[in-house]
Amino acid sequence: MARGQQKIQSQHKNAKKQAGQKKKQGHEQKAAAKAALIYACTTFKQHFESQHPKTPLPPEVADVQA
Repeated sequence: MARGQQKIQSQHKNAKKQAGQKKKQGHEQKAAAKAALIYACTTFKQHFESQHPKTPLPPEVADVQA
């Protein structure tokens, strides 16, 4: 019967470990998704410069390399 108690303890320990890994992984995915959302379109800058020459460039586009 002692093995049954060890099995239960092992299952609880494993469940805590899995929950910790899942929580840690979730944060990494959020950071990666946030970094992927930052995108600078060079064609938008070209369009803005050619079609709207009198309007100043928006700050999001000002430092984009064409």
